[in-house]
Amino acid sequence: MNAHETDVRFSVLGPVRAWRGTEELALGSPQQRAVLAALLLRRSRPVALDELVDAVWGGEPPPAAVSVLRTYVSRLRKVLEPGRASAAPPRTVVSVGDSYLAQVPEESLDLAVFERHTAEARRLRAAGEVSAAAKLLHSALDLWRGSALAGLPGPLAESERARLDEVRLTTLETRLDIDIELGRHTEVIAELTSLVALHPLREQLSRLLMLALYRSGRQAEALTAYRTARNAVVAELGIEPSARLQDLHERILAGDPELAQDPSGQREPEATSDVPESVPAQLPPGLATFTGRTTELDRLRALLPEDDGQFTTVVISAIGGMAGVGKTALAVRWAHEMADRFPGGQLYINLRGFGPTGAAVQPEDAIRTFLDALGVPAMRIPSGLDAKVALYRSMLAGRRVLVLLDNARDTDQVRPLLPGSLGSLVIVTSRNQLLGLVAAEGAHPLTLDQLTSAEAHALLAGRLGADRPAAEPAAEPEATAEIITRCAHLPLALAIVAAHAATHPGFPLGSLAESLRESHGSLDAFAGGDDLSTDVRAVFSWSYRALSAPAARLFRLLGLHSGPDISAPAAAALAGLTVREIRGPLTELTSACLVIERAPGRYTLHDLLQVYAAERVEAEETPQERDQAVGRLLTWYLHAADAAYAQITPHRERIPLPPLPPAFSVPEFTTHDQALDWCETERAHLVTGVHQAAAIGRADIAWRLPATLWGFFYLRSHLHDWADTTRVGLAAARAAHDRPGEARALADTAAALRSSGRYEEAIEHLRRAMAVYRELGDATGRSLAVSNLGDVYLQSGRLREAVEYIRRGLVLDEINGSAWGKGIALSNLGDAYQRLGRYDDAVVCLDEALTVLRANGNVWVVGVTLDILGTVHHRLQRYDEAVGYYHQALETHRAVANRWGEGHTLSNLGDVHRAAGEHAAARASWRQALAVFETFGHPDADRVRERLARPENGRAGTETPADASA
Repeated sequence: MNAHETDVRFSVLGPVRAWRGTEELALGSPQQRAVLAALLLRRSRPVALDELVDAVWGGEPPPAAVSVLRTYVSRLRKVLEPGRASAAPPRTVVSVGDSYLAQVPEESLDLAVFERHTAEARRLRAAGEVSAAAKLLHSALDLWRGSALAGLPGPLAESERARLDEVRLTTLETRLDIDIELGRHTEVIAELTSLVALHPLREQLSRLLMLALYRSGRQAEALTAYRTARNAVVAELGIEPSARLQDLHERILAGDPELAQDPSGQREPEATSDVPESVPAQLPPGLATFTGRTTELDRLRALLPEDDGQFTTVVISAIGGMAGVGKTALAVRWAHEMADRFPGGQLYINLRGFGPTGAAVQPEDAIRTFLDALGVPAMRIPSGLDAKVALYRSMLAGRRVLVLLDNARDTDQVRPLLPGSLGSLVIVTSRNQLLGLVAAEGAHPLTLDQLTSAEAHALLAGRLGADRPAAEPAAEPEATAEIITRCAHLPLALAIVAAHAATHPGFPLGSLAESLRESHGSLDAFAGGDDLSTDVRAVFSWSYRALSAPAARLFRLLGLHSGPDISAPAAAALAGLTVREIRGPLTELTSACLVIERAPGRYTLHDLLQVYAAERVEAEETPQERDQAVGRLLTWYLHAADAAYAQITPHRERIPLPPLPPAFSVPEFTTHDQALDWCETERAHLVTGVHQAAAIGRADIAWRLPATLWGFFYLRSHLHDWADTTRVGLAAARAAHDRPGEARALADTAAALRSSGRYEEAIEHLRRAMAVYRELGDATGRSLAVSNLGDVYLQSGRLREAVEYIRRGLVLDEINGSAWGKGIALSNLGDAYQRLGRYDDAVVCLDEALTVLRANGNVWVVGVTLDILGTVHHRLQRYDEAVGYYHQALETHRAVANRWGEGHTLSNLGDVHRAAGEHAAARASWRQALAVFETFGHPDADRVRERLARPENGRAGTETPADASA
C-alpha cells in the first residue's frame, strides 16, 4: 500500500474521527460516520449493503436507503482520497461485488492498535513479564477518548458501543490488577474509588479497591469498601457478594499478613557455556545515501520497547517486497540503529534465496557460519542440522543478539536460524511473503512499496552529490520528474540511473531523461554493467526463474494486459484456466512479490515488472499464442459486460456474441447497482480492451464491447470514453469490412455524440447508418436509426424535423412489429409536441407510450415519459399534477439506477415548486439534483447552482431529463 494511502488515521474509541497528518478530516453527518464505522469495525472484510442499511437504520430504513448509502460512500471516498483521479479505483473504501470494504492498515486504526496491545499484554503477563504488560495496557487505554462510537446513531453503533465499553472496562480492571501487583496500590486508590462509584455492581473493581486500601495500611477503609459493595449487590440483586469477595473481606478482617505483601520480581537464570564467548559484529556497512522510508522505520522501531526496555520474546521482523525495492538497505539501516541495544553481538548472512546461481544457502551451512562467528572451535561443531541448531541456540541463550537474515528464499530456510531464548531480534528480508513465519513464529510482516515522489527526489539528490550543480535535481525539476516516473519509483532503477549520471558528470539530467524515453518499453536503460546485482533485468530474472511453470507462464501473460490491475477471473481467462485453477499461480506470484494484491481479488504489477513480463512473453510465447491469450481475455470482458448490460438495460435486445469457452465463468449480477459498480471498477480495462481488440484485428469485439456498454457510459456520464470506444469500434469494423458492425457502430457513435451535445456530427453518423442498414436490408436497424435521428433533431431544437423523422420511425416500427421501438418513438413524439406547445397531442402520445412501454418492460423510458408528462402539466400550470408525475418519474428512475434522469427530474421538480410559490421545497429539490450531478461531474450542475444562487429570478424553463433514444 502506498504511503499516501496509509497517512490517514482513524479513531473509533470515542467519537469517530480521522486525520491526515495533523489535519482532522470532515467525515460528514452522524449517519455517514456510522457507515464508516461499520466498515472499520469489520477490519478488511466486506460489508454487504443490507448489513449497512441495518447498521444505520435498523428495521426502519428510509425508502431510498441504498441510494443514500452509496452517496455516503461516495462522499467518504472524496474526503479520504481527495487526490484520487476520477478514473482511478478507490483504495480505502472499495467495492467488492454488492458490498463495501475498508482497506485500512492496523496501525492506522486505534481499535486495532488497542487489541494488539492488549493481546500482547496477556501474553507477557502469562510469561511473567508483568511490568511490560502493565506498560502496554497503559498505552492501550490511553487510546480511548470517551465512549466508543460516541454520538453515532443506529443499532450497530449501540451494540458495538456496549461491547467495546465492556472490553475497555475489563482491560482497565486488568491494568489496575497488575498495577497493584507491581506495588502501585497507593497510586490507584483515587481511580478505583471513582470507578466503583460509577459501577457499584462490578465486584472486581470493589475487590481491587479493597486490596489497594489494605496494602496502603487503610484496613478500616477497605472493610468499609466491602460493606458498600455488599449493600449495593443486596439492594439491587437481592443476593450476597461472590465467594471470592467474601473471602477477601475475611482475610482483611483477620489482618492476613500474606495479603499485605507485594510480589517480588523473578530473574531469569543466566545461561552459561563452556565455549569462550565471542561478540560478533557482522553487519554490512549501511548505505551512506540512504533516504526516506520514515513510515517504515517508525513501524520497525515500534516493535521494540522504548528507552532500551527489556522484552521477553524473540522479536522477528519479516521485511518483504519485490526485487530492487530496497529491503536490504532498510534492514541494514534499522539494524545499525538498533545494534547498541544488543550487547551479545550482531550476526549477518546473505542466504542467497534469489541470485544468479539459483543455489540458496542451506540452513546447516548458515549455522556453521554463525558458530564460527560466535567463537566455537571447528572441532566442537557437531555434524547434522539438529545438533548444530541445538549448539547455536545454546550459544545464544541468555544473550541479546541481533540476527539479520538477508535474501531468504522461504520459511523453511529461516526457521532453524531463529534463536531459542528470549530477548533477541531477528530481521529477515525476502522477496517471498514468508507467511509461514508470520503464522507460526509470530513474525511482524512489513512489505515495502515503491518510493514516494519526495523520497525518490531525495534518493537522486543524495546519489548525485553536491558537487554536480549541473545535474542537481532541483535545477531540472521536469527532467527529474520524468526520470523518477520512468524508473517507476524503484530504488534500484533510480540508483542505476544515478550511477550512469556519476560516470558523466557534465551531462545534464535532461539527457538522461531523453535516454530513458528512447528506451521506453525496455529494461536496457537499467543495466548495471558487470555487476549483475545492479542490473534490473538480471535481478528480476532471479525471482522469475524460481517460479513453477504455471506461475511463470501466468507472469509472462500478464505482460500482455495493459490495464492498471486485473481480477482473478480475468487472469484465468488470459491464461485459459478456470478461476479455481488460477488461484495457485496467483498465490505463488503474490508470495514472490512479483504481483501485488492491491484489493481483494485484484492484482497488479509494478511498472518495471510489467516491462519485464512483456519482454518474457515476447521471447517465450509465439505470436499466435500471444494473440490467443489476448483474444481469450477480451472475449471474457465482452461476455462479462454483456452480463452487466442485462441488468443495466433489462428487456432490451441483446447483441449476438462470439462463444465463450465452456471453462470460463463470467460475473453474475443480481442488481443494477452491482452491474454498474462492476463496470466502473473495470472501466479502464474495458476501454483499453476496445483498443486492444482493434490492434489485434478482433473487430468483432472492438465494436461489440462499446455497444454493450452504452447504458453504463450514459448513466455514469463517461461521455469521453463512450465517444472514444465507439469511434475505435467503427474504424475497426470498417477496416474488417464488417458492414453490420459498421452500421451498429455508426449508430452507437451517434448516441455518444448526441449525449455530448454534438448534434450535427450525430446527425451525419445516423444518416450513414441509415444508408448501410438500407444496403443490408435490415429494416429493424433502419427504423432504429430513423427514430434516433428524430431524437437528435428533438434535442437540438429542430422540432419540425424531429416530428417528421419520429413519425417515420413510428411507421417503420409498426410495420416491423417492433413494440419496443414504438414505445420509444411515441415518448419522443410526445416530447416534441409539448415543446411545440401542442399539449393535448402530447398527452395522447405520452399516455399511449406508457401503455406500450410498460407492456414491454422498458422501465427506463417509462421514467423519461413520466417526466415529460410532468413538464406538460407544469406548463399548463397544473402544479399538483406535475408534482405527482415528477415523483412517479423519480421512483422509476431510481428503480433502474438512472441517476442522470433522477437529477434532471429533481431539477424540474424544483422548478414546479418555485412556480407554485413553494420556495423551500424548490431549494430542497435543487439541492438533491445538485448532489446527483456533482457525483458524476455532470455539466448541468452549474445550471442548478445558478438556480440556487438566484431563486427569486422568476420561473426558469423546464427541461426534458433523460435520453429516450433507442
